[in-house]
Amino acid sequence: GQVVYSIAEETERGASVGNIAKDLGIDAATLSARKFRMITGSSKQYFNINASTGAVSVKEPIDREQLCELKSACVLNYELVLENPLELYRMELKVLDINDNSPSFTLSEYHINVPEFLSPGARFTLPNAQDLDEGTNSVQNYTLSPDEHFSLEMQTRGDGSKYPELVLKKALDREQQATHRLVLTAKDGGDPPKSGDVLVIVTVLDTNDNAPEFAHSVYRASILENSTSGTLVVQVHATDLDEGPNGEVRYSFSNTTSADLQRMFLIHPHTGEVTVNGVLAVQRPLLEMLIEARDNGAFGMSSTAKLLVEITDVNNHGPEITVTSLSSPIPEDAVPGTVIALLSIMDKDPGENGKVTCQIPDNLPFQLKPSLENYYSLVTSGLLDRELISGYNITITATDLGSPPITTQKALWVQISDVNDNPPVFSADKFDVFVEENNPLGAFLYQISASDPDMGENGRISYTLRNSTVAGSALASFLSVSSANGSIYATRAFDFEQLRSFYFQVEAKDNGSPALSAAITVNVYISDQNDNAPTILYPISQNGSVAVEVVPRLADEDYLVTKVVADDEDNAQNAWLSYHLTHSSDSTLFRLASHSGELRTTRSMRSTDFLKHKVVVVVRDHGDPPLSSTVTVGILLADTLPQALPDFDDSGEPPPLLNATNIYLIVSLACVSCVFAAFLLFLAIVRL
Repeated sequence: GQVVYSIAEETERGASVGNIAKDLGIDAATLSARKFRMITGSSKQYFNINASTGAVSVKEPIDREQLCELKSACVLNYELVLENPLELYRMELKVLDINDNSPSFTLSEYHINVPEFLSPGARFTLPNAQDLDEGTNSVQNYTLSPDEHFSLEMQTRGDGSKYPELVLKKALDREQQATHRLVLTAKDGGDPPKSGDVLVIVTVLDTNDNAPEFAHSVYRASILENSTSGTLVVQVHATDLDEGPNGEVRYSFSNTTSADLQRMFLIHPHTGEVTVNGVLAVQRPLLEMLIEARDNGAFGMSSTAKLLVEITDVNNHGPEITVTSLSSPIPEDAVPGTVIALLSIMDKDPGENGKVTCQIPDNLPFQLKPSLENYYSLVTSGLLDRELISGYNITITATDLGSPPITTQKALWVQISDVNDNPPVFSADKFDVFVEENNPLGAFLYQISASDPDMGENGRISYTLRNSTVAGSALASFLSVSSANGSIYATRAFDFEQLRSFYFQVEAKDNGSPALSAAITVNVYISDQNDNAPTILYPISQNGSVAVEVVPRLADEDYLVTKVVADDEDNAQNAWLSYHLTHSSDSTLFRLASHSGELRTTRSMRSTDFLKHKVVVVVRDHGDPPLSSTVTVGILLADTLPQALPDFDDSGEPPPLLNATNIYLIVSLACVSCVFAAFLLFLAIVRL
């Protein structure tokens, strides 16, 4: 998972560094499809990677000294990210030093005051040259322009560092030559070597022949990086054997000490106390300064000592959590172990203060797994169900091992996307539909409903009728269903007398891929309407004639004349029949049972009764509104069945009063009455 390249600084643009795909064993053809990208903490991009071939080339020339300053090793770290599947690689680019910097001195010229009475062998500290290159490309030696009074020697301090000293090899005579101009040359070890010069002006003095001497050539101190302003670092001390002003010592930072360090620390000119001045804004754990002790003589003499300050780290930086890659939303059917996010967790503190532990809450179906150094992968550890939880707010907690520890939290929102894992579910096990017969075409019958907890197209339901037949006909000729809302409509008028009930199945299907479905049975019950009048089965009128019943001439009371029989194809109360006598030629002679339809005599027949009677019977159901049928029954009073039935078209009216028989009877009655009246008159006369 890691590849290391080396490249010399100042390499020109476009120069090849290597092939990342070949060196890591990755198919270069898949780099673009897998969204290959390079991540670095640097604000400037120095390298290009061809996404088609994996070739690494120089984008911008690198100045190692500007990029890494005084670090011994200059390394650029890159993270290479590939998706589908998510992979992380690390690429290190070591920037090699070339001899592109010449040694230089802080000042353009240095002045040294030398008392003329000094004996040969006296030594004077010369300035050190600075070379930003490292190793053999840095300063290796010094040379001094030829002079009969002075020579150059190299000295070693207690820490092993070397510095040049000017050695007096011949006594000076200020009256002969008051000033000596020397050229100090610093050379590095590059190929070819580079050099830098500085003018050293030696002024010959007459007094003060002792320079201050430090108690130690190297002072060491250690302070905390969060030390406040005024904190004492160390106190240096130097002595001067001279007396009076020539023996009074003043302390200051040498001109070779960087301006940043001189602003960061203060040195008391009289006590030699070095204190903190402001914030210690440095990244280097060891700081090096030169302190100069100079006496107050007319021509002050000086000496230098090195001060090494070790900055002790305190836990003042919290962990930094960076989301390098995040996949959201993720499908709810993601298998355990699916990588969701790649996190980079860094702590700028060194040592234990920079070590970090990372965790997430235990009640989530996720876990953190260490990846490369300072990297973690967020993976699924359990099954996901969007219908239960549609998203997770994952709080990542990073804590360093400092004392006290510092904790940083970062929240990630991971959304769960839907997959079609739920079929539609109906609101009941079955549906019962009741409809009246003779319904209009297209009448709404019922609306079935199903629900699907999935979302979007996976939860959008359509309804269809499953193919089947009803009474030998296709179901579609009876019903239709709305695919959008499950409303059921009639495509024909139902007839209770032909079809009283039937059932069919409705299928609910979602729009997922693959689609899931469920079916339910719908029972249809057709209710009756009073759309059929009673049908009279007996007595039967043929060709519009009156049905005739023969009754004995002297029939007894409650004699069964006939029974009217009728039927109604409707159901329930629509088929409950009642019988009514609406017309009778003699209302005192016949009665009709309303429930049975039996026509009986109300009294015994008499010889004086008419021989011919006619009654009208109405058969009525109990529907709303009720329907009825009528039948006319002719009744003939005869002891034997006549050869020819009389005509009942006269509606059963009695015969005319003045026929031959009636006249005879009237005359007879009148005669008898007259005889009886005469007899009564005779008796009255006799008695008188």
